[in-house]
Amino acid sequence: MRSRRVYSRYFSLRQSSVAQSPYANSDPKYKRCTINAIPQTTALLNKCKIPFGLLITPYRHLLAGEEPVPVINPPQIVRCRRCRTYINPWVQFVEQDTRWKCNLCFLTNEVPTFFDWDPETRAHVDRRRRPELTHATVEFVAPQEYMVRPPQPVVFLFVIDVSYSAVQSGMLATAARTILDTLDAIPNADNRTKIGFITVDSTLHFYNLNPNLTEPQMLVVSDLDETFLPMPYDLLVTLSESREVIDKLMERIGDMFKNTQIVQSVLGRALQAAHKMIHAIGGKIIVLQSTLPNQNEGALKAREDPKLLGTPKEVTLLQPQTGFYKNFAVSCSPTQVSIDIFLFSPQYADVATLSGCAKFTGGSVYYYPAFNASRPEDALKFANEFSHFLSRPIGLEAVMRVRASKGIRMTAFHGNFFLRSTDLLSLPNVSPDNSYAVEMTLVENLTTSLACFQTALLHTSSNGERRIRVLTLAIPVTSNLGDVFASADQFALAAILSKKAVERALTSKIEDARDALTYKLNEIMGAYKSSFTTSGQSVQLLLPDNLKLLPLLTLGMLKNIAFRQASTIPSDLRSFVMAILYVFPPELCVVQCHPRFWSIHNLAPQIGLPGQDGQITFPPLLNLCSDKLDRTGIFLLENGVEIFIWVGRAASPDLVKMLFDKPNYDQIVAGKTTLPTLQNDYSSRINNLIGKIREVRIQMATCYPHLYVVKEDGDPALRMWFLTQLIEDRMDAMPSYPQFLGVLREQMGKISAA
Repeated sequence: MRSRRVYSRYFSLRQSSVAQSPYANSDPKYKRCTINAIPQTTALLNKCKIPFGLLITPYRHLLAGEEPVPVINPPQIVRCRRCRTYINPWVQFVEQDTRWKCNLCFLTNEVPTFFDWDPETRAHVDRRRRPELTHATVEFVAPQEYMVRPPQPVVFLFVIDVSYSAVQSGMLATAARTILDTLDAIPNADNRTKIGFITVDSTLHFYNLNPNLTEPQMLVVSDLDETFLPMPYDLLVTLSESREVIDKLMERIGDMFKNTQIVQSVLGRALQAAHKMIHAIGGKIIVLQSTLPNQNEGALKAREDPKLLGTPKEVTLLQPQTGFYKNFAVSCSPTQVSIDIFLFSPQYADVATLSGCAKFTGGSVYYYPAFNASRPEDALKFANEFSHFLSRPIGLEAVMRVRASKGIRMTAFHGNFFLRSTDLLSLPNVSPDNSYAVEMTLVENLTTSLACFQTALLHTSSNGERRIRVLTLAIPVTSNLGDVFASADQFALAAILSKKAVERALTSKIEDARDALTYKLNEIMGAYKSSFTTSGQSVQLLLPDNLKLLPLLTLGMLKNIAFRQASTIPSDLRSFVMAILYVFPPELCVVQCHPRFWSIHNLAPQIGLPGQDGQITFPPLLNLCSDKLDRTGIFLLENGVEIFIWVGRAASPDLVKMLFDKPNYDQIVAGKTTLPTLQNDYSSRINNLIGKIREVRIQMATCYPHLYVVKEDGDPALRMWFLTQLIEDRMDAMPSYPQFLGVLREQMGKISAA
């Protein structure tokens, strides 16, 4: 009953907004809070034990069927004089509608005349139809006072490894072909986009791309004692003007290094040269690296030590082995330079160290272990991800600030950025994939019925306009502890706890991160139990319906590659999963910790086909336990970054033939694969399901998941990898879900006894 009451309050909130619009509150995909009824007092917040935080994905890629963010170009941008809040659907009009009262600091401000009068049509307009008053998420075109210089053009400077392993693995050829194929799709609406290339092995190679040349000219710098550019211009050129020369370079670059035997890499010096080339403008340094940097500035050692895996000392492998890359990234941030890094190392890549380049500049990390372009699946994954990465809209030279109602203070931020001041995030690049978490607390009791949170992202869009994206979220305030619990968002909670756990693991050790996750779950359940259960319920595990999955999501985090107790997880893989969990939006954090699992041997007629909304219909989800596996069945599972098809030993030969084009189970080839596209209904529907998963993942996370076929009695390592996704089962020393609940029940019993 309590749950229905708080949600009816939450969803009827729009009645309190100025325009009573259905879009007056932020869509949870852009911004969501861990609690949707804010405790009125610090005592109540402390009593509930629920982390108070926001998850913000401000620049997310639109999925099929979603409405674009309204773009507004008003005569002036209306903001509160005192706290600088942007006018939004939750302000109040007072004094005969001549003034508006700020919903964050409560100061009254003058309403500008253009809110009621259109000078072009010379007619009165209804202010309550203005997008900034009807929509919680809007984007303003910024006037001159929001610019310290003209808007930055899109700048892509590629730093490409051309050492032996980069050439032999096919990375160089695949990258060059993908860049060539994607040049038309790179954001270039204003024809100002600039491109440059540095290739690196034991020396640096720059390229003169002057549009008047018939061929690109390579300039080799082998004196690496100091960072310098071989010429002051034509290394970074306008894409539209130098397109023909760039095309020729991409067509020939593979042949230029095809006979190389060089195994050295001076990536650190290449990064410094890249920064020197673009620091006056800003832009993206895009690193494609196959060889571990092993010479000059930023040289690294292959430090993987299997004896440390699974021990308290494992954390030393997850921390940077040198401060060079972090310090370099921090120096890039003020010059609006971001770094994205693609790693292809055949053995050890040191993701832990190199990912620092991305972390402090708003960039991203992509990891392709044992990449080999001769495997079509490897080449296809990289080409799809790299092409999407180059062509997607991005924000440039950005800062982001989060404001909240009087009495609420930000205490910590998580994500890829540089914290310029206590509440100002510096983002040289705003990736559509990246989410940001904000921890908050109450510094004084709240005196209003609504708490409001406003995020403002000042950025330059891909088409060269300075813009401000504003996201406003209003949440009711309550003095009732039951409302606080009944409004908690278990998925937002799981996301913020996973990001805190990553930070805890890297600053302390993985065991401490696991302990923190379990402790917080116990705290929340204990707080609920002590307040809402009677003595007769002391042996039961009671939670409101909206938190029923929190124990399972916590178990999923404990069993995730990022935090799992194991001596077989390579440090590169663990570091990479930590890096993506740290920036994933809540929807992807949840699916990474709690995969989606379906049976696909018994499809209902509509499964795998477009529904009434035009979207592909999926089967009902299954619990993540091996009891659901059937020797006669075929099952599909995805965790956000990989897709698995599990085939039972006694699967129907007809289905095997229709799906794999093989006469029987024994002929199926297990492992990384591509499903054939066959002329039958079953093949089409399963390919539709996989295609839809990949379409959404590429848009949400620039990830094109590999597909793995797992046979019931096939390769033990592959089979075990699949089974570790079934988080409700026992795994090594980690409990099954029923066992985990049993331990929680014992701990809750101790609370009751106390």
